Amino acid sequence: MIQKKEVTIYDIAKALDLSASTVSRGLRNHPAIRKETASRILEAARTMGYQQNTFARNLRKNRSNTLGVILPRLDSSFQSSVVSGIEKKVNQKGYNLIISQSRESVEKEKANISTMYNSRVDGLLLSLACDTGDLNHLDVFFEKGIPVVLYDRVKEHPRYLYTSLVIDNRKAGYDATAHLIEQGCRRIMYIGGNLLCQVYKERYEGYNQALEQYGLSDEKGLTLIDILNEQTGIHAVNRILGMNDPPDGIFAANDTSAVSVICELKHQGIRVPGDIAVVGFNNVHISRLIDPGLTTIHYPGMEMGELAASTLIEMLEQDHPVMTKTILMEHQLIVRGSSLKKKIPAAAG
Repeated sequence: MIQKKEVTIYDIAKALDLSASTVSRGLRNHPAIRKETASRILEAARTMGYQQNTFARNLRKNRSNTLGVILPRLDSSFQSSVVSGIEKKVNQKGYNLIISQSRESVEKEKANISTMYNSRVDGLLLSLACDTGDLNHLDVFFEKGIPVVLYDRVKEHPRYLYTSLVIDNRKAGYDATAHLIEQGCRRIMYIGGNLLCQVYKERYEGYNQALEQYGLSDEKGLTLIDILNEQTGIHAVNRILGMNDPPDGIFAANDTSAVSVICELKHQGIRVPGDIAVVGFNNVHISRLIDPGLTTIHYPGMEMGELAASTLIEMLEQDHPVMTKTILMEHQLIVRGSSLKKKIPAAAG
């Protein structure tokens, strides 16, 4: 079988009586090319069966046009929303994306970083595993000048600086706990994740700061450190049922655990918020579906993903990018029925 000759930009240029450089720019939607001309070029390329050789073009640029993202767990509602934001922005900018998960293991995270490096990604987006102690496994990226953006879960590196996106988890933990106190709660249980993980450590510190400021005691029996999945509700409520002096409020460090707590409390005949008020963290979709609706900290996952990807792409496309900065995103307390022991006063107007 005779193989048909591959169509080139020179063929398109000849057909349209344009220069090859104009055709090349038109195919890339270069701003210097008029829209009408670009449309003619793209239409001719389509009808003539032209295929862009992305591999060859990127090879000339010494670029793969591919970004990597490593996250702790794909089954996390929050992380899924972040990835959605990353994908949206990456697709808009014409990059490819490789996604992997560490499954909360630093060893898996190291393997993923090695794979991303060997895949020649142009840049890396990373949210650390809970047991990640340092960032030495990122040295291969830093030494080669490959930009790295850490989001949500971050740590400091003793030698290299990098860009990070975070919220003030300590302040968010304080806000959640202070809200429960202001609703009349005096014995507040904290349900959180591994304290080696910076985000859970800071939320716990915010919880303790609020207790101290309002003159309440920090009782160790009111702290439950768990893996924050659906089983957490059963564990927490079983502990509560065995207490002589149970809590009247619960601050859970993610919405999955908070929702499971509400379901188990109701199953045991404990009223929410009448007997125990509950506040969660992340404002994922399920927080609006549970009855009563879950009071929670809005953590802008989708926006964080979009901003993380935009920041990384901006670093790649600038001649002299700012490689080191911390971007602090705002959080917000979203008040719903699960915490309202008292009615919120109507705003004056």
